[in-house]
Amino acid sequence: MKNTEAGHTHISQDVADKTNVGHEHEHDHEHSHPHSVEKSLLKSRWRLWLSLTILIGFIVTVYVFSIKVIKPIEIGLMLVAYLLAGYPTLERAFRSVRRGDFFNEFTLMSIATLGAFYIGEYSEGVAVMIFYEIGELFQDLAVNRSKRSIKALLDVRPDAVTVLRNGNQQVVHPSKVAIGETIVVKSGEKIALDGTLLTEKASFNTAALTGESRPDTKRADDIVLAGMINLDTVIEMKVSTAFKDSKLSRILAMVQDATARKAPTQLFISRFAKIYTPIVFFLALAVIFLPYFFVDSYQFNEWLYRGMVFLVIACPCALTVSIPLGYFGGIGLASRHGILVKGSNFLDVMTGLNTVVSDKTGTLTKGVFKVQEVNTSLDKKEFIQIVAAIESASTHPIAKAVVDYAQAQIGKTSETKAEKAEEIAGHGLKGIVNGKTVLCGNLKLLRKFNIPYPAELEQIIDTIVVVAIDNKYAGYLTIADEVKEDAAKAIADLKALGIETVMLSGDKSAVVQKVADQLHISKAYGDLLPEDKVQKVQELKNAGKKIAFVGDGVNDAPVVALADAGIAMGGLGSDATIETADIVIQNDQPSKIVAAIKIGKLTKQVVWQNIILAMGVKIAVMALGAGGVANLWEAVFADVGVALLAILNAYRIQSKKVF
Repeated sequence: MKNTEAGHTHISQDVADKTNVGHEHEHDHEHSHPHSVEKSLLKSRWRLWLSLTILIGFIVTVYVFSIKVIKPIEIGLMLVAYLLAGYPTLERAFRSVRRGDFFNEFTLMSIATLGAFYIGEYSEGVAVMIFYEIGELFQDLAVNRSKRSIKALLDVRPDAVTVLRNGNQQVVHPSKVAIGETIVVKSGEKIALDGTLLTEKASFNTAALTGESRPDTKRADDIVLAGMINLDTVIEMKVSTAFKDSKLSRILAMVQDATARKAPTQLFISRFAKIYTPIVFFLALAVIFLPYFFVDSYQFNEWLYRGMVFLVIACPCALTVSIPLGYFGGIGLASRHGILVKGSNFLDVMTGLNTVVSDKTGTLTKGVFKVQEVNTSLDKKEFIQIVAAIESASTHPIAKAVVDYAQAQIGKTSETKAEKAEEIAGHGLKGIVNGKTVLCGNLKLLRKFNIPYPAELEQIIDTIVVVAIDNKYAGYLTIADEVKEDAAKAIADLKALGIETVMLSGDKSAVVQKVADQLHISKAYGDLLPEDKVQKVQELKNAGKKIAFVGDGVNDAPVVALADAGIAMGGLGSDATIETADIVIQNDQPSKIVAAIKIGKLTKQVVWQNIILAMGVKIAVMALGAGGVANLWEAVFADVGVALLAILNAYRIQSKKVF
C-alpha cells in the first residue's frame, strides 16, 4: 500500500494553475541566487502594487480629506484598480471555466468581487481582489522558500572542479569531467564528484552527507563522495561516477521529488476542495435567494452582498497551500537531521507505527567486524589465503573483515584468486581456489552440502565462518561485532513511544539473542534466510501491526518492500538503498529512527492545527456573513489572515528540535 500515492504528482489543477498562470516569470529564476525568485515574484506583481496605490489614494482622498469624488471617476478608478489587481485571477477563472472546471477559488473570487461591483460597493470589490492577490503572493513566496530551503540543505555540489589533463590543471564544470579522469581538490574545497582517493591519506568533513561533524579519515583507494569537504591537504582522486549520477545528485533528486508524493491528508484536502467548493457556491446562492420566500422586507442587493461575503470567506486557499507547506517543512526538518524522506506520505506512515523491525548487522551494531580466532588443521597462512580469496567476492561486512585480516597478517592476497565464486543467499559463498572447491559461510552452508563438522562449533556464541575444502571440513574463524553507542537509547526511546521492537538476523541465534538482551529488544530471531525475514514480517502484518523495517536495504529488499515504511541505514554506502528505501538515514545512528517518527508526528500535528484553524474561522465568519454581521472587508481580512497564520504555523516546523 505504501507506494500507491507516488503517482499523484499535482496538488490539484486549481493549485497548479495558481503557480503557473500569471506567474511565468518566476520560473525562469528557479535555480538562480537565493533571493532572485522572491525579487522576481515581487517585481512581477507591479500591477498589484499600482492597484493598491490607487485604492489607498482613493480612500485617503474620500475619508481623510473628505473630498467628494464624482461617481463616474470613482467607477473608472476602481475599475482600473480592479483589473490591475484581478487580471491573474480573472484569467485563471476564465481558463478554468473553458475546460469545464467551474467550481474553484478563482471563480469564487471573480463572482464575489464582480457581485460587489454590481451592487455599487466598488472599493470593497477592489479591496477583496487586492488582498486576495496579496495572500496568493505570500503563499507563492512561502512555497518557493520552503522548496528552496529543502534544496539548499542538500545541494552542496560545487560548480567548478580542477581536472588534470595532459599534465595541466583545468577548471571546468563537474558535468564536463569524464569517468576515469583525475581531479585535484584543494584544502577547504568541496568534492564535486564521486571517486576513489589516489592520495595516500586525507581527512574529510562529511557533515553535508551524514550530519556527522567529526572528521572522517580516508586512505588510498577508499571511496570519497561529492559533498565531502577536504580538510587539510591537496588531494588527487579518480572520478568513478558522472556528475548527474553521483550519490549526492541522486539524493537531491529524490528529496525534490518527495514534495510530489502526497500524504493521505493532502490527498484528502485536494478531494475535499473539489466537493467543498461547489457546496459553498450553492450555499451562497441559497443565502441570496432563499430569504425571498421567508423575509418580508427582502432586498436583493442586501442578500447578494451577504452571499458575496459568504463566497469570499469560503475560499479554500488557506487549506490547499498551507497543508503542502506543512509537509514541505517536515521534509526539510528531516533533511536537516540527516534523514531523507522520499515523500510526505511516509511522514504520515511514521506517525502510525506500532512496531519497528530491525536488521542487526550495520543497523544496531557497527558492522565493523574483526577476526578474533583462526582454527584450522591446515597451514594457517594457506588457510587464510584461501578464505580471503573466496570472501573477496562478497561485499558483506564479515567478508571484508576476513580480507582485511588476511592483508594485515600475510600482506598481499591478490595472488590467490577465486574462480566461479557465487553467493548462496543466507548461507555463504562457494567457489574454486587453486583448483579446489571451497565453501565458506555459516554452519547452515555445511549442513546444506551434508559436510560433517565438530559438534562443539554449535556452542560458539560469536559469529563463526566455517570453511570446507573439497567437501571436507577445514576449519573456522570467529568474528565479533560491536553494538552502536546510541542503539540502546534508540530502543528505549522507541519503547517510551509505545513501539514494539523486533530484531531479525541471518546471524546465529545465540549471537542475536545476546545483542537483543544487551539492548532490551522485545523479540529477536536468528538464523534467518531472506525469505524467513519476509515470513516473519508478514506474520506481524497479519497480526495488524504497522511496521517499519530498518536495514541496509541491499539484501533485505523484499522485506523493505513489504513493510509499511522501509528505512535504510547509512544509505550513502549503497546504491540499492537509495532506490528501494522509503526513508534513508544518512549516518549510522539508530536514534534517527526515533527522530523520523517525532518529525512525522510534529508535521501531522501542525497540518491538523492548520485544518482546524482554517475551517473553524471560515465557518464562524460564513455564519456572520450570512447573518449580515460581517462585511466584505472583514471577510477578506479573515481569509488572508487565516492563510498567513497557517503559513507561519507551517514554518514553525523547520525551526523545531527533535533531540
